[in-house]
Formats: sequence, C-alpha cells, structure tokens
Amino acid sequence: MDHSAHLLSQSVSEIGLILSLFTVGLAGSIAHCAAMCGPFVLAQVPAAGSAVGGPVLMRGALVPYHLGRATTYILLGVVAGGLGAGLVGTFPGAHVPLRAFLMVGAVLFLVQALKGLGLLPAASDKRGLASSAGAFLARVSRPLLLRHDGIASYALGVALGFLPCGLLYGALAAAAGTGSALMGALAMAAFTASTVPALIAVGCVGAGIAQRWRALARTLAAPLQAINAVVLMVFAIGGAA
Repeated sequence: MDHSAHLLSQSVSEIGLILSLFTVGLAGSIAHCAAMCGPFVLAQVPAAGSAVGGPVLMRGALVPYHLGRATTYILLGVVAGGLGAGLVGTFPGAHVPLRAFLMVGAVLFLVQALKGLGLLPAASDKRGLASSAGAFLARVSRPLLLRHDGIASYALGVALGFLPCGLLYGALAAAAGTGSALMGALAMAAFTASTVPALIAVGCVGAGIAQRWRALARTLAAPLQAINAVVLMVFAIGGAA
C-alpha cells in the first residue's frame, strides 16, 4: 500500500511539474519569446504566405519551424533528464542533487519574474558567452532565412532552439530534476507547446501589435512565473520527481 501511495504521489508530482513548465512557458513566451524569436518568425512570414496562398493563420503558423524548435528542446530534455537519471543510478542519495536541479529551475524562473516586474536589471554584458552564442546562431541562421522551403524552416527551428534564454535554462534545470530521460522529454515537449501560441500570434498580427501588448504581457507573466517558481521549490523541498 505504501508503495502504491508512493507511485501515485510520484505521478502527481510529475504531472504537476509538466503543467508547471507549460504554464511558465505560456506566460514567459508572451513577454520574452515573442520579442526574442519574433524577428525570425516575421522574416519567414512573407515566404510562407506566398507558398500557401497567403491565409493569415497559415502564414503565422510556420509548422516546420516550430517542429524544429520542438526537436531541439525535446532532445535537450532527454539529455537533461538522462543526466538526472545517471546521478540517481550512480550515487547513493542522488535525490538531493535532483532537488537542487529543481531549485535552480525555480530560482531562474523567479529571476525572470523579477526582471519582468523591473525589480532586477536586464543583462547588459554583450561580451558574454550567451551573447557570443547568440551571434553565432544568427550567422548560422541567416542563409536559412534566405531559403523559402520547409526544410530550411525546420533547420532554422533546430538551430534557434539553442538560442540562449533564461526561460530555457530554467526549464532544462527542471527537466534534469525529473531524474528521467522520458520525463525530461515530456517536460520539454510541454514547455515547447506553450511557447508556440505567442509566436503564432506574432506571425499573424505582426511585431507592432506584439510590441503594443508587451508591457501588459510582462505585468501578467511575472506573477505566473513567480507562482511556478514557488511550485518548483515545493517540489524540490518535498522531494518531487
């Protein structure tokens, strides 16, 4: 009976973690992903429109691009979850570092929330590793933007899935905290799905509307990110995942 109760508790925790990543991705993508990835989406919209006859929703959907992002995020989730699983299988008491992964994810989400509220300054160091990685990915992506086909769009999504992002780091830390490659993949699949609607909206209505709503989006997103940070902290303290 105790074993069954433990399995039930673990399942509830895993579902809760997946829902938490979905919510934080949905909230964060409105204020963060739309601005960071929006230009890449808009650069593909005219070509997508000419390829399919121009329906607004089809132009903004960019299915191959989002599938490419999903491929990268899910594979990163497999690696992160596999890392957690390796720790559990190798070291006695490895649930402690798993809790630490969840706590790191919570802290990163909390930092994003505080930045959204203007309580923490945005990073300004343009010489850092993250900035260098972003510049490299921009160079890699440029020729893909000049090609107007589904394969190029998919490849662009795969490449930009590695774009440095605080939300992504937090999600991967949480995925590692699951201690399972499968759960890490599912967690990142949920995170990916939650970032798609905001980018579709940018593709459909353009950057002007997105910028107009960005301040409001940040105000609404920050509390949701903070709540999810608390949820992950509860999981970490309670030994979830």
